[in-house]
Amino acid sequence: MFTSTDLDQIAAQGTTTQTVDQQIRHFIDGFPFLHIIRAATVGDGIIRVPDEQLTRYIRQFDEQAPDLALMKFVPASGAATRMFKSLFAALDGKSDKATDAFFAQLVDFAFYDDLKAAMSHDGLDLDKAVADQDRKTVLTYLLTDKGLDYGSLPKGLLKFHNYADGPRTPVEEHLVEGAAYANSDGRVRLHFTVSPEHRSRFEALIKHELADYESWLGVEFEVTFSEQKKSTDTISVNPDNTPFRNADGTLLFRPAGHGALIENLNDIDADLVFIKNIDNVVPDELKEMTVTYKKVLATVLLDAQKQLFRLQELLDTDSVSEGYLAEADAFLQTTLCVTPPDDFSGRSQSEKLAYYRQKLDRPIRACGMVKNVGEPGGGPFWARNADGSLSLQVVESAQVDMDDPQQKTLFEQATHFNPVDLACSLKNRQGQKYNLPNFRDPLTGFITAKSKDGKDLKAQELPGLWNGAMADWNTLFVEVPLITFNPVKTVNDLLRAEHQPVGIVD
Repeated sequence: MFTSTDLDQIAAQGTTTQTVDQQIRHFIDGFPFLHIIRAATVGDGIIRVPDEQLTRYIRQFDEQAPDLALMKFVPASGAATRMFKSLFAALDGKSDKATDAFFAQLVDFAFYDDLKAAMSHDGLDLDKAVADQDRKTVLTYLLTDKGLDYGSLPKGLLKFHNYADGPRTPVEEHLVEGAAYANSDGRVRLHFTVSPEHRSRFEALIKHELADYESWLGVEFEVTFSEQKKSTDTISVNPDNTPFRNADGTLLFRPAGHGALIENLNDIDADLVFIKNIDNVVPDELKEMTVTYKKVLATVLLDAQKQLFRLQELLDTDSVSEGYLAEADAFLQTTLCVTPPDDFSGRSQSEKLAYYRQKLDRPIRACGMVKNVGEPGGGPFWARNADGSLSLQVVESAQVDMDDPQQKTLFEQATHFNPVDLACSLKNRQGQKYNLPNFRDPLTGFITAKSKDGKDLKAQELPGLWNGAMADWNTLFVEVPLITFNPVKTVNDLLRAEHQPVGIVD
């Protein structure tokens, strides 16, 4: 199927023919559906920390933080194009209610002054253009490179929130937030995954602002960046599953979604990593609850890890007592929510010991779960694994067979969903880093329909970062308040009370 030129291109891509062949096999066979058993709920897979215990959890984390290498990991490569979908339509003369709302409250956006200055530079008055209903001119200066170019920038570089001393971007909000919980004895480490074409702008923003934030917050920041690796791009195929070729005859590889970032996460050296999306930030007066529950997630994880490491030590001897095996079984089933396969009771003691050792020797994550209010996102479920065991999984709708009435009903019973709010431990008992791709379920990818140069094609996404890419992790689900989830999916979301500094939220 592949020519010698193709083989050279595959090697230059940083991948192998075996990997590409497997991707094509996935196109042909499709991905199997995940078999969900039931929704995880509070008391059955989801931990609810009582309000009266929050102070203890916070204190416990604060006491441990100075001795831990902490890191905040922020996926930040996504372009803001979809944020401005209705405004792009308005640029083509198709205004709707969302566009009307945008112009009615234009002055309330944190980028208002920048937009006004960009137009003024060309002798135009923003307020007059709005009064004259000259929406096309305003949107041209907002969305295109004639002005702010917001239509092609990543969300992380847009002005989100207004303050007395000037507006802030999400990147800056993550600095402030990170200083509150990813702070190890005055050192705050943040890592942003960015797209290659925008990396220099991220770096310039950090270089320009960092000293001021360090002075104000009294910390020392270490900010690093990485890009999605070329080697994680997946091959595209024609509708008949033959490799899609560009006009020059070369194979087409495409970025494989956020699941590719497991490789970036794998390069991080830290004891505890917080993961949060770039657009889920709030002004300062609303940050306290976010900080509280980040520390709660971390404490729940660290408590479980302490027990896990102790059990590993007990099981790591030549002769293991029945009592230790029973303790390992109880911990796995009760704390980590891992139920053994149906035939487990009939296994020998050595087989059971091997099973316990394997299940304990994995990375750990604590995933925040907010109450389901109809937002898209992965939900918390008990699911069947390939080895017959049950465990907690973050499950996207695309992973479930919605043509199966029973599975569809089970999926719709989810009471919570994951807003990409995680605390992760990436090291084993000896302090050695796990190789995270080893804990991915390769059969949880996605196939999507795309087009290029007017031709239809099929593209493939790798198992998602917080579902399939972490499918074989030890998992804890923790309920967190809805106020900790404030994504900006459309530009008008910035008008919600949660994103307006004077907003009061119940």
